[in-house]
Amino acid sequence: MRITNKMMTNNMLHNINVNKNNMSTLEGKYSSGMEIQKPSDDPIVAVRALKLRTNLSELNQYYNKNIPDAMSWMEVTESALKNTSEIITQIHTYCTQGANDTLTVDERKSIVQNLQELKNQIYQEGNSNYAGRYLFTGYKTSTSLVFENQETNLEYKITEKIEASKIDISNRIIDSTIDSELESNIVTYNNSIQSGAKERPTSQTVYRIRLAYGKLEDKDITIKVGGSTIVPERLTSGETDSKKLEPYNPKPGTINYLTDTGEIIMSEDVYNAYRNSDFEIEYYKDTFEKNELRPEHYFDCTSTNKSNGEEVTYTKEEQEITYEVNFNQRIAINVQAKDAFRPSLGRAIDDIVKAISDVDAVKEKIKKVDKLLEDPLITEAEKTAATEMKGVLNSELSLKDSLMRKAYEKCLSAMDAEEDVVNAATSSIGTRYNRLELTQDRLSTQQVEFTDLLSQNEDADLVDTIVNYNAANTVYNASLQAAGKVVKNTLLDFI
Repeated sequence: MRITNKMMTNNMLHNINVNKNNMSTLEGKYSSGMEIQKPSDDPIVAVRALKLRTNLSELNQYYNKNIPDAMSWMEVTESALKNTSEIITQIHTYCTQGANDTLTVDERKSIVQNLQELKNQIYQEGNSNYAGRYLFTGYKTSTSLVFENQETNLEYKITEKIEASKIDISNRIIDSTIDSELESNIVTYNNSIQSGAKERPTSQTVYRIRLAYGKLEDKDITIKVGGSTIVPERLTSGETDSKKLEPYNPKPGTINYLTDTGEIIMSEDVYNAYRNSDFEIEYYKDTFEKNELRPEHYFDCTSTNKSNGEEVTYTKEEQEITYEVNFNQRIAINVQAKDAFRPSLGRAIDDIVKAISDVDAVKEKIKKVDKLLEDPLITEAEKTAATEMKGVLNSELSLKDSLMRKAYEKCLSAMDAEEDVVNAATSSIGTRYNRLELTQDRLSTQQVEFTDLLSQNEDADLVDTIVNYNAANTVYNASLQAAGKVVKNTLLDFI
């Protein structure tokens, strides 16, 4: 086969171009630090690099954004729960002080005021938010836990389910008939004691269901229990009928519904019939004071806007807010209000306030009687009657004072139960926070590992690249020198 100059030249140029391309590839590796410049250089390395980069991007999202946001939410939640626990401890202290017999009326009123403020503060802790999102309201993060101002434009139809174990058995004092509006006028006073001093206060057992709210709308309610539907008699706590039957002493076979206090009072036979049954009670409330809990966070209910008739129905359900914190790993970051700020907490304090108010009211009556006894114009008959009245009032005071102490004991027990609930919620959020920290540590390790794998897959070995580049450069220069010798030969060189 005859080798021509053209063939030699073409081969020479091809070899020079190959060597130059090899140098260009090595130079690209050296300058970019990457093993490949385009997917076609090594498809396997390219595919593996894409997968590793995607995984690393997800890790960075979890580590740098999701987990810090979840941790911040949980830290604010834990802080609110710890504050709530401290407030409950303060309530314990005030309840212990309130049981002291030596306290004056003003001191008891001060305790009442402090207890009410602490109750409001507890629910304000439940109103805590993180970055504008309320922490304890489940999916309804834009809705506060409590009403921030008095609300009279919404009517709620509330369905509250109450377990049989929640029926409260306690004592109630049926007051004497002595009017609290005693006057200094002797004639009026004498008529008052003549008509009222003979009826003494008595203590009776009360079978009660305490609803989540007081000051309810004056509408009929329905009670579903044991397969039956009952419409109770609607009364108020201070109301009596023509036969002087107290609201707390319902007729046999009946149930009284006290709209002002939010209590369901059963007769003994009704209690015995349904004491092992759960109750479902539908009632209405259309006036909410500042810091009262919103029903939609606790119950099945329907809210009706009085202005335009618009209705919104809420269904009680589990509303866990979860964050994805790792591949196929999600964690709940929230505590729901029902698991930390129960309505029963505030209602227990309401009972204390009522018991203290009852004791103070009787003491005020006794003060008025003492003032009347000091009147120099009082007759012996009036003085005898007044003394009898004072004995009646002292008997009433003794009974109510005993009831108040029991109310303190119940409140202390209730606060113990609420503190257990809050501590359980705090423990739960703390446990999840610890899991989150472990996940964060693991992700930090995975970030290093994936970064190392990515480097091994696509980063060029600079030492090898430099050695190979120098070798390629030598080969390239040698090819140029060889080409120079070939090109300078002409036909004359062979003559």
